[in-house]
Amino acid sequence: MRSAARAKVQFVCQSCGAVSARWQGRCDECGEWNSLVEESGASGVGAGPGRATRRSGRIITLEGLVGDASEAPRIRTGIAEFDRVTGGGLVRGSALLVGGDPGIGKSTLLIQAAGALAAAGRPVVYVSGEEATAQIRLRAARLGIADAPVRLAAETHVEDILATLEDEAPPALVIIDSIQTLWTERVDSAPGTVTQVRAAAQALIRYAKQSGAAVVFVGHVTKDGQIAGPRVVEHMVDGVLYFEGEGGHHFRILRAVKNRFGPTDEIGVFEMTGAGLREVANPSELFLGERNANTAGAAVFAGMEGTRPVLVEIQALVAPTTLGTPRRAVIGWDQGRLAMILAVLEAHCRVRLGDCDVYLNVAGGLRIGEPAADLAVAAALVSSRLNAPLPVDSVYFGEVSLSGAIRPVAHAPIRLKEAHKLGFGRAVMPDGTATGDAEPAMTAKPMAELADLVAAVATTAGNGSNPDH
Repeated sequence: MRSAARAKVQFVCQSCGAVSARWQGRCDECGEWNSLVEESGASGVGAGPGRATRRSGRIITLEGLVGDASEAPRIRTGIAEFDRVTGGGLVRGSALLVGGDPGIGKSTLLIQAAGALAAAGRPVVYVSGEEATAQIRLRAARLGIADAPVRLAAETHVEDILATLEDEAPPALVIIDSIQTLWTERVDSAPGTVTQVRAAAQALIRYAKQSGAAVVFVGHVTKDGQIAGPRVVEHMVDGVLYFEGEGGHHFRILRAVKNRFGPTDEIGVFEMTGAGLREVANPSELFLGERNANTAGAAVFAGMEGTRPVLVEIQALVAPTTLGTPRRAVIGWDQGRLAMILAVLEAHCRVRLGDCDVYLNVAGGLRIGEPAADLAVAAALVSSRLNAPLPVDSVYFGEVSLSGAIRPVAHAPIRLKEAHKLGFGRAVMPDGTATGDAEPAMTAKPMAELADLVAAVATTAGNGSNPDH
């Protein structure tokens, strides 16, 4: 008599979702230690359609590129900053993933969006797997939205959630807080594991596509700032938003890193208050804050976040050191790009920085990613090295090449208009920049080489002192 076939066993990494045939201490894909967990092959990541009974397929209709291409219908929440980041509102039938550090305000943001949408007459369902309904009511009362007709539930079983949603007309918005707490009977593993997170997200995304309801997941993040669980969930959803903020600052930034229905370079700015999150219509005033005209090492960068101009102060401190290896510390900017700017200043501008510690900070905790900040960073570094305060009414923007040339950047007219609106009168920018219909009251100071900027700062430092300092 033949023995029963042994069930197939596989090991799935709980960090990246990689599947291995045997257990090992370290995942070959992501390098994490002790992250492989045994799961049954009948219900794991590798068990999907391939194990199902084969059936004959149906013929699908193939269409051409020419046809109806109307804009996807959207649902505006009434929170302008949230709608800006999503591209104009939530798209019907879409799935959105919102991640952020614990306590940053993800649940507060979404309950405020749910309350605003429900107050406008849209049906909204809020399902929490981490809090009881009484706790959600207390938060809503503190935020002043207790009267909003949001329907609440505290549940983690996916099949029960879907049965409840399918029992009535589809709501406009379904919020799941959080995806890591859900579990489904379709797979055989603990809640929060790669298999459970993937299966639960797949079932709810399928409901969103079939019903037309917008589904928003809340996702936990790891210590590295990445959304916990398999990265495949980020590929499954239509949009991924990160809610960012520093513990010592009272503002929060909502940033899109993936959006199938809109841009991925927009940001929404909120201020955390005792009554919840408040929209910040003019974030430049928030990031500039109080500025001292007599302080060296501070330059105002006229940047762009998506379609929104943002002025932010870049602060630099260059101090002589006796250490063999000078220290380089950066907050809010790219470490490698700072090294490049320092090398260009040394090689082409005769500014000695190899014997100095360099500290760079973007005021307010904002993170800058565009190359247009090169010129402002260089200005702040040279100002600190020569102890020469920069003109308080000047803004800086431009990309620095390895040859020391300053290259033009896009959206110069919008940057200049924002600077003029906030009271700045001069703009140091690349030579040949097209200003378009920018404010005529702004005095443009075009520069072709980074050495020209160093010479100008050195002149203010002491009537033309030698920059070879």
